[in-house]
Parts: sequence; C-alpha cells; structure tokens
Amino acid sequence: MVMDTLQIRLTQEMIKLIDSFVKKGIYNSRSDVIRDAVRRLVWKKEVGTIPNTGDSVKEIREIRKKLSKEIKSFKDIEKINKEFKHLIK
Repeated sequence: MVMDTLQIRLTQEMIKLIDSFVKKGIYNSRSDVIRDAVRRLVWKKEVGTIPNTGDSVKEIREIRKKLSKEIKSFKDIEKINKEFKHLIK
C-alpha cells in the first residue's frame, strides 16, 4: 500500500505519550499510533449517523474494517465522509 508522508508538529508531551504506546508494545511505531488516532476520529464522527436497521454492532464492525483498508490519505477521509452523508437523518 502506497502512503503519503505528512509532517506534523506535536508537543513534547504528546510525543512522550505516543512513544510510551510504542514502548509498551501497543503499537509498532509512531506512525501506527497516529494512523489509529485518525481512524478513531473518523469513526467517532460517524457514530450515531447510521440508522438502526438491526445488527448495529455488525454494521459498525464492517465500517471499521472498511475504514482501516481505505484510509490512505486525508482525501480518502473526505471521500468516506461524503459516502456517509446520506445516512445522517
């Protein structure tokens, strides 16, 4: 999977926290921490936008699986957000 490189600025406290997740083995790298944080942000924005059609747990799992495979750039996030707009009541 081809990924873009993104430069960001973080406080020393945020970097220490990210490094602690890596050191504890929760994540393999700083990049993994940040990618997961972005995925969770997108997912959190979408919670409550899916109509209850029965098995909401299954629906959320499918969306999370889709997000983890499709997010490669911020443009992908914008595209996914547009896809979910029709689900908002």
